[in-house]
Amino acid sequence: MADGDILFGREGGLATVTLNRPAALNAFTLAMYRAFDPMLREWAADPTIHAVLILGAAGRAFCAGGDIRAIYEAGRGISGERALTAAFFREEYELIRRVHRYPKPYIAIIDGIAMGGGVGVSVNGRWRIATENMLLAMPETGIGLFPDVGASRFLNLCPGQIGRWLGLTGARIGPADALYCGFATHFVPRERVPALVAALAASARVEETLAAFHADAGRPPLIARRAAIDRCFAGATVEAILEALAAEAAGSGADAQWAAETRAKLLAKSPTSLKITLRQLTIGRGFAIEAALALEYRLTQHVMQKHDFYEGVRAALIDRDQRPRWEPATLSEVTEAMVDRYFTSLGDGELRFD
Repeated sequence: MADGDILFGREGGLATVTLNRPAALNAFTLAMYRAFDPMLREWAADPTIHAVLILGAAGRAFCAGGDIRAIYEAGRGISGERALTAAFFREEYELIRRVHRYPKPYIAIIDGIAMGGGVGVSVNGRWRIATENMLLAMPETGIGLFPDVGASRFLNLCPGQIGRWLGLTGARIGPADALYCGFATHFVPRERVPALVAALAASARVEETLAAFHADAGRPPLIARRAAIDRCFAGATVEAILEALAAEAAGSGADAQWAAETRAKLLAKSPTSLKITLRQLTIGRGFAIEAALALEYRLTQHVMQKHDFYEGVRAALIDRDQRPRWEPATLSEVTEAMVDRYFTSLGDGELRFD
């Protein structure tokens, strides 16, 4: 079964999902989510299906996220589909919750770029297989958004302050670091993926099959950086984090250059997004998937009414000048009261799960 952008198949007892928009880095459209969800329901009830596998069509990406341009056009009134700014996130998050609670083994092979929605449909599942080409990031603060798709939960499961560092900076990590952070459960070289898929199709003993294919991804680079990340990102405010980075950069240690570069990157992000994200990750520690997604949905709907998301997408994807003009433009202008408003209830519009 297929609608072109997302392909559904079956090999033995293994149901397969292929994200098939390689020119768009396999980014999800709302139509793709709407095709995917009923198939997950069908396979859950089918006794002849023992596992579900998701992967991206051959190219640079597993999945680079959601169709941000479509959301931008809806919010700006360009497409005439204003309701998309609510429907997209609601249906995306409902599917992610289904992935996380799936009653059968759900396996993602993350070969290439995984960002945003691509992280949502992989990291929230039971088994996550990284190849040497995996490149994972949550870069939302650079487009006036915040790390969503369950990030309130999974970023908080990283060692030390690494989740804060990833969420605030949008830093990219490879397979060894993904294993270290818990985003991946196994490492399998790309050349062995076809054999892995065949083995998963032939046997319902998924855990044993994955263990047999698991290889050494090497030493995680983040181990060497962990102490500096923990020192610099432990602050209760974004300003405190920036001060800690400045102090680190002023030193003579091996992490001084990293700290200076990290501080510069943070100062280029949306000030509002940085403060929302730090608050989100602070209160989201220990959240179950439902609480995380409900919080994030609330935040998206407030963000959709403000300036920075549209400006961030304009600068990154529409005009591509990479010079967003944030409002407010500085951290000092973003008050606690302003941040509070992003966390206020949507009333009947809240995302709730049965």
